[in-house]
Amino acid sequence: MRFEGFGDGAVEFYEGLEADNSKAYWGDQLAVYREHVRAPMEALLAELEPEFAAGVGSGGASGKGKVFRPHRDVRFSPDKSPYKTHCGAVIEAGRGGGAYYVEVSVAGMLIAGGCFHTESDQLARYRTAVDEPVHGERLREVLAALGARWEITGDTLATRPRGVPADHPRLELLRHRTLYAARRWEPDDLLHERGCASRVRKGWRELRELNQWCADHVGPTERRR
Repeated sequence: MRFEGFGDGAVEFYEGLEADNSKAYWGDQLAVYREHVRAPMEALLAELEPEFAAGVGSGGASGKGKVFRPHRDVRFSPDKSPYKTHCGAVIEAGRGGGAYYVEVSVAGMLIAGGCFHTESDQLARYRTAVDEPVHGERLREVLAALGARWEITGDTLATRPRGVPADHPRLELLRHRTLYAARRWEPDDLLHERGCASRVRKGWRELRELNQWCADHVGPTERRR
């Protein structure tokens, strides 16, 4: 299947799901999800994977794209809604390092890149690299180059990490437990057109250096699941 944009019913599907997050609604609208959301997302990923899967992981390892399952993990959540109100897909190598992400929802489209999850060994490598002047300043340069178009975000500590002085020149970066850049577009005509692939491709290319830094200095976790 060639990617021609997300279906005209994609946003409406998620509007309905937000209003009625039930198995009954999901069952009634499953065909819409498959045709207007899931199939286009798989086609988009297949089109972009040859360019962005190569070299994402440390050592130049090839990554692999996947579309996330629509069901929520409600085991430890007070919110028992069974379905995610967005469709997300990612290309990454291993369980971390650099990753490219794309998402479609009522809010439109989001693309992002960086370290979305870190295990303890990854976090230790990240902080070691940020603390080192050459690698740490390089990360700051990469983030600055993304400019105001991108939101630099992630999970952060309320205080500084243990043993880090209060006057550390890269304290704000050291407070991060995850670090990624994100950009959003409200629902528009391009979401439903072939040009949407170019939007994602262009954005991911802008994130290449951030993902390469993450791959080089964080890498996939060595811990077992």
